[in-house]
Amino acid sequence: MTTRDIVDKAEKMKVNTCLNPLHTAMSVYGCLLGYTLVCDIMRDSDIVSLIRRLGYVEGLPVVVDPGILSPEKFLDEVMEQRLPNPSIPDTPQRITTDTSQVMSIRFGETIKSYIAQGRDPNTLISIPLTIAGWLRYLLAVDDAGKPMEVSSDPLKDELQMQLAGIELGKPDSYHGQIRPILANVGIFGLDLSRTPLLDTIETMFVEELTGPGAVRATLKKY
Repeated sequence: MTTRDIVDKAEKMKVNTCLNPLHTAMSVYGCLLGYTLVCDIMRDSDIVSLIRRLGYVEGLPVVVDPGILSPEKFLDEVMEQRLPNPSIPDTPQRITTDTSQVMSIRFGETIKSYIAQGRDPNTLISIPLTIAGWLRYLLAVDDAGKPMEVSSDPLKDELQMQLAGIELGKPDSYHGQIRPILANVGIFGLDLSRTPLLDTIETMFVEELTGPGAVRATLKKY
């Protein structure tokens, strides 16, 4: 038996910090890099570095601690046992379904916590890199330059229309198309265009447009 407050805190720990954000980050990049199983993605050192920083470095400082279990130990179990487990045949294509509906919970809450606690949002790397990767994913072209199916999402058509005109291999085809998306409070829970993360996300997004292999190169860089 427990209390509603503890249950709520445990849920927030999971969905805001210790599991769901990692799932989204690894799956967006997993799709772009051609993976079809989560356990296989966990053998990719670049993506593992991304989600390790996302959880331990950027998430844990503002995690909601339920008190009855350690968020850090929970995260250890996620990283070392759950995600690499081949007996859980989950796919990045499933996890990227409806991503627009979960960005506020999985990333917006952490950004808001940084701002509310007076932490410097400019120290965030994995969160803006994940957001940039998701926008790059919506272009429906993988890192090899081949057409890629984008998972279903209620805002898919609308978002892809906003990204119209952006082409892989032509970074100069970008002229601010992602700014209205980043300003959408309904997606992120706050207006990212009014935060220092705007420039960071734009820079990362444009770097991932430079040509085939640019997603991998950007992951390695950051």
